[in-house]
Amino acid sequence: MAIKHFKTSEFDAAVEAAPLAMVDFWASWCGPCKMLSPVVESIADQYEGKVLVGKVNVDEEPDLARRFGVMSIPTVVFLKNGKEFDRKVGVMPAGAFTSVLDNNL
Repeated sequence: MAIKHFKTSEFDAAVEAAPLAMVDFWASWCGPCKMLSPVVESIADQYEGKVLVGKVNVDEEPDLARRFGVMSIPTVVFLKNGKEFDRKVGVMPAGAFTSVLDNNL
C-alpha cells in the first residue's frame, strides 16, 4: 500500500523530504471520511513514486490537526517541500485532488 499513516513525530521529516505531499486528515467514526478513503487509496496507487500520500487520524494525532487548523474532516492538505499550498475540505471526486497534484508535479 502506498499510503503512509503519519505519527506527529515523523510527519515533518517525511513531508519535507517529499517534493509533493497530499495528507488526508480523518477519523474512524467519520462517515464522509470512509467515503473518501477509497479515493485517497486510488490516488496513492496512481501517484506512487511521485507524490507522498498520507493519512492523519485526528483522534490519535490531535496536535497535527490543530497545527494545520483542521476544523472539519475529511480535510486534505497539499504540501510542497513541507509547506501547505492548498487544501480541500469534504468529500470530492478524485479529479478535485488529482488536478491539484497534476498542476504541481
